[in-house]
Amino acid sequence: MDRYDLLQVWLETRFPGERYEISPASSDASFRRYFRVALHGTTQIVMDAPPDKEDCRPFIHVTGLMQAAGLHVPQILASNLEQGFLLLSDLGSVTYLNALQGDNPHALFLDAIDALVKWQLATRADELPPYDEALLLRELNLFPDWYVAKHLQLELTTAQRERLQALFALILKNNLAQPAVYVHRDYMPRNLMVATPNPGILDFQDAVIGPITYDVASLFRDAFISWDEEQVLDWIIRYWEKARKAGLPVRDDFADFYRDVEYMGLQRHLKVAGIFARINYRDGKSHYLPDIPRFIDYIRHTCERYGELRPMLKLLDEIHAVEAKVGFTF
Repeated sequence: MDRYDLLQVWLETRFPGERYEISPASSDASFRRYFRVALHGTTQIVMDAPPDKEDCRPFIHVTGLMQAAGLHVPQILASNLEQGFLLLSDLGSVTYLNALQGDNPHALFLDAIDALVKWQLATRADELPPYDEALLLRELNLFPDWYVAKHLQLELTTAQRERLQALFALILKNNLAQPAVYVHRDYMPRNLMVATPNPGILDFQDAVIGPITYDVASLFRDAFISWDEEQVLDWIIRYWEKARKAGLPVRDDFADFYRDVEYMGLQRHLKVAGIFARINYRDGKSHYLPDIPRFIDYIRHTCERYGELRPMLKLLDEIHAVEAKVGFTF
């Protein structure tokens, strides 16, 4: 029996004798899928998380933490952990990513900033796994392993590998020196819903406790939509001011704080370029590939600003020069 058949059997036990309709709601970069169940004029969401590949328990735990923080997340209405199904309340179908295409993104981002400050203020020790050096470095290595080796089909020289590892050490030194708070880990417009109260928050099962700037970088240096630097600076200043007023441990000087955001963003950009390549070659999901150049641009932009990061620019020039010679395109 395939996953969809198992899902239908489970729903029939939840709604015996009822007539309902199932339609795809969304999928994500993992093995999870989501379906919308329409019943009696209302809708609910089913998360399908194959238990041999995904674990629903972190989602359940983080749901409780976020609810305690006063955030708007799906309610868990029923669960079947053995089969990997959760029945959730429906936060709607309008994501920030959809809504931000309109004329006034400002109000949406202010709501997202307020929610982020609430989330970080709720931080308690030992509730979430640490975003430690081993995990941060493992993520960084997705860039050479999947973007360079698999996607560009290039083998770095010994000198290039050493240069890259030295850059990784520089990035991690900054990241690990930052104060640790709750980190959603994918706090971006695609995972925020236009809802009441706003925003509704999704896809938080990988939450950790780690660098305070991580979710800030995720929110404003997004995978699927870009903003000019003047606008990004305005929003990050507004976060910084709210965070300071709330007593969060952000830097006293904004220039220092913004540098931390950029270093944290650099770690994320390198990771995501690798993840998007991995999703294509390992999981057969090619629709993320066209967004990789956005992250290469983010990486370049940050490395141009800081002298100690310039070797990364040289490395990008070297690997993309080889790419151009072989005629590789995205």
